[in-house]
Amino acid sequence: MSKTSLQQKYDGVVAYFAEHNPDADTELHFGSEFQLLVAVVLSAQCTDKRVNMVTPALFAQYPTAEAMAAAPVEAIYEKIKSVSYPNSKASHLSGLSKMLVSDFEGKVPQTMEELQRLPGVGRKTANVMLSVAFEQPAMAVDTHVFRVAHRLGLVKNAETPLETEKQLVKHIPQDQLRRAHHWLILHGRYVCTARNPQCAKCGITAFCDYFQGKL
Repeated sequence: MSKTSLQQKYDGVVAYFAEHNPDADTELHFGSEFQLLVAVVLSAQCTDKRVNMVTPALFAQYPTAEAMAAAPVEAIYEKIKSVSYPNSKASHLSGLSKMLVSDFEGKVPQTMEELQRLPGVGRKTANVMLSVAFEQPAMAVDTHVFRVAHRLGLVKNAETPLETEKQLVKHIPQDQLRRAHHWLILHGRYVCTARNPQCAKCGITAFCDYFQGKL
């Protein structure tokens, strides 16, 4: 294959996913913006599958910020103890629920700055909320997005998630950003896996530095 310009690479990757996975979305189950926030906090270093096993009982007991804010941390822990880092996550969920009630009338805020005030909410979680809950053009960079973006060669010399995010946002069309976040996550989860990437069933090897032997 002849050398592909960076923008041609982006165009090819976006075109492929737009055709083959036009409705890509989060795999987390939720019934409200608050419940999505809880699920995303729980999903840190944990699979969505495990989170989806835990949240039905959690949301049945504590469906709103008000309900969770009134719950003892120990009670929240009991509902989520099978996820990774349950102690810290129970503390985060209690703290963010209380702040939502005290500072935001029980509603999830819609800005990066306000979201990151909440306990347990970093930039990645805030970006997920902006893109999934509020349909804003935002790019959350988790381990899957970071890995896929680097293997493909979509980013250059991006050593942190923030640097990766900035380069992706610069080249992906604004109206595709929300979907692109899920494209890269799902591709990393099911095809471009960490240990044994399944290049034989990948449809974008023509645009991939890893496959082309450039990495």
